[in-house]
Amino acid sequence: MDQEKLSPSQLIYAYSNGYFPMAEDEEDGSEIYWHRPEMRGVIPIESFHISKNLQRLWRKHNYQLKINIDFRGVVLACASRERTWINDEIVDAYTELSEMGYALSFEVWKKDQLVGGLYGIAIEKAFFGESMFSIETNTSKLALVHLVEFMKANDFRLLDTQYLNPHLLQFGAIEISDEKYMTQLKEALAKSL
Repeated sequence: MDQEKLSPSQLIYAYSNGYFPMAEDEEDGSEIYWHRPEMRGVIPIESFHISKNLQRLWRKHNYQLKINIDFRGVVLACASRERTWINDEIVDAYTELSEMGYALSFEVWKKDQLVGGLYGIAIEKAFFGESMFSIETNTSKLALVHLVEFMKANDFRLLDTQYLNPHLLQFGAIEISDEKYMTQLKEALAKSL
């Protein structure tokens, strides 16, 4: 993919073809690298798993669950860590995608404070998860359950986590080959909203 400033059309094209961008480091300026791993992390919606403790929290929590109230705030909170691939160019480009309806943030609020969330790209029936954060214990997990409930209610077919990590394994995340991923991606993109 060409090295140029990220644009909404470029991002939509990239995700639709199995790629996603990352800056090597937030200090890297505008140096964006395109990734398409040989093995891709996904969470099959039908086998999404939450622990008994999280099920209890989901039923009894006192948080407000919202979508796209403060998209930019979610991205900035996700970037607020010691090392991050989320630089200013990524923040701006994804915020623009959000304004166009292609990027969504699933947010956990306590009164008027954002205490957890995640964001990603939604194209047709595919959701491409980008990052998540917690200020209070388990709030990123609540945001993930919120996302999956939204996906089930709206007949989404693919939840892309990009890479597999130990945190995602507890939710039923698996790794699939690029070939299998591209098949699932094409099927999800063929579904109309």
